[in-house]
Amino acid sequence: HIWDVINMGAQTTVAVGEGEVRHLKDSSCTLCGQCITHCPTGALRERDDTDKIFAALEDPDKIVVAQIAPAVRTSWGEAFHMKAEEATMKRLACALKTIGFDYVFDTDFSADLTIMEEASEFLEKVKRGDQEKFPMFTSCCPGWIRYCKAQFPEFVDQLSTSKSPQQMFGAVIKTYFAEKIDVDPARIYSVSIMPCLAKKAECSYETMKNEDGEPDVDVVLTTREVDRLLRMMNLEPAELPEVELDHPFPLGSGAGNIFGATGGVMEAALRTAYQAVTGHNPDPDAFSAVRGMEGWKEETFDLAGTPLKVAVVHGLANAGRLLHALKEGKVHYDFVEVMACPGGCVGGGGQPIYDGCEMAALRAPTLYTQDRAGSLRFCHENPEIQNCYRDFLEKPLSEKAEKLLHTDQHGWKMPLEI
Repeated sequence: HIWDVINMGAQTTVAVGEGEVRHLKDSSCTLCGQCITHCPTGALRERDDTDKIFAALEDPDKIVVAQIAPAVRTSWGEAFHMKAEEATMKRLACALKTIGFDYVFDTDFSADLTIMEEASEFLEKVKRGDQEKFPMFTSCCPGWIRYCKAQFPEFVDQLSTSKSPQQMFGAVIKTYFAEKIDVDPARIYSVSIMPCLAKKAECSYETMKNEDGEPDVDVVLTTREVDRLLRMMNLEPAELPEVELDHPFPLGSGAGNIFGATGGVMEAALRTAYQAVTGHNPDPDAFSAVRGMEGWKEETFDLAGTPLKVAVVHGLANAGRLLHALKEGKVHYDFVEVMACPGGCVGGGGQPIYDGCEMAALRAPTLYTQDRAGSLRFCHENPEIQNCYRDFLEKPLSEKAEKLLHTDQHGWKMPLEI
């Protein structure tokens, strides 16, 4: 017992382990960033990479390219007290162009690409039936991947091999896009604007580098960092006009857009899987039962006469409960979506912070509204996706697609991976 404090040193170190100091990079931390968004004193902050952006923008030989994640459009304007209808993707694109970015793209495009690959991968597993282990887990959330590898390594083989939309776009930008604009890929500086901190680690993995050892994505900025960047440049985004996003990736589907909310990846994948099996599109809202803020949702859908049992979880505590239930044989699923952050990416660790208030449920409706309002609600109907396969990738799961858009989930190790 401690009776009283009689003195205090000039320095205090709070450390893990006896007689040694272990750093965060040496831990099994998922890097989701929820500790930052929920720190009661505001003492925690992410690594700020805005200096890397300025260095790239000042390099005359660099072509600086940005991709903007779906969830960012729900939140980037909050720091400037902008209404949702004012804080548009096109206005953010204008802000980035004003700073000096050469090209600005929408990650909705590569979300569509992810669905083309992941839905095809899932249907191939279903065809093989008993030869495969089920469920197949989604793989676009790097916080979830880190958690699975560290805490439940027995399920790593069941993770989809499809890269996340961020990494797929990075690979496409430095190959297909570089060919399109006829430049050396080494000149392209690829920036990803994400609602997520774990994306910073994801882009650094050896499995996310090209044959020359160069990263497909050079740097990741969180929504908060982008807001700081705009402030440092003394921009007033509300006063800027809207500009169109750049070709050849100006379009994303509504299905790609809802990736930013829990259940969105599952819903988008089922829309495309249904079309692949039946030859016609379902009602776009046929799989909307997977939406909502309930931490663990499950549904059974009919896929051309085959019952398909799926689950959607968000928050790693809920993911842990589901995985334990799977291990104990209490539940069975064919396909599971996991998002580390509450509410999905809209509640990500890189989003604007509100003391004592969870914003995910307030941001998600923006994505669903945009999905309903758009004319393009299926990933497979995106003409830019069709062009990319026709001109470059050939077809989902082709040799080139496997090389650029898929990864080995065992190809890197967590520090304390068991």
